[in-house]
Amino acid sequence: MNLNKAMLIGRLTRDPEMRYTQSGTAMTRFGLATNRYGTGPDGERKEFTDFHNVVAWDQGKRKLAEICAQYLKKGSLVYVEGRLQTRSWEGQDGQKRTTTEINANDVQFLETRGSGGGGAEAVSDDEFAGAPGAGAPIANHITLRLGRFVVLSALAATAPSRRTATRAPAASSAPRSAWCRAR
Repeated sequence: MNLNKAMLIGRLTRDPEMRYTQSGTAMTRFGLATNRYGTGPDGERKEFTDFHNVVAWDQGKRKLAEICAQYLKKGSLVYVEGRLQTRSWEGQDGQKRTTTEINANDVQFLETRGSGGGGAEAVSDDEFAGAPGAGAPIANHITLRLGRFVVLSALAATAPSRRTATRAPAASSAPRSAWCRAR
């Protein structure tokens, strides 16, 4: 049994760079910094920073690379899940080069739009009228806009029947989304 999985939470060290392969597939590269704590050479507890190269690809209808390029910027706080991949190539100077990077299959924005990243923003039920089942009351639900996606998440039974807040907290306690549609 083998496992190759990387899960990181950190901040972008540079703006994402999107490019297209010769076949037309979009890919976005960005750097990610993560912090860890350990003991320094003097024996005191110290914070260390690790730097990671991340690559996100468009996968069919899932436009992960395009969304990352459009909504992320230097300093954005994100969760990245993917696999480690090492690749080699020969540089223009004839030297063999090797790099290890995280090939992302999921990127989640952990900040609201106003604080530097993508993020969650609540919208009113009226704005959500194009949803499946529109016209029926959306009781005990909150609607969140994540970048260009609208997500409908169920709330606890004690939640109010209609929610029209203009902003949602960055970290929601609501359960995972019931469905998602492109906005």
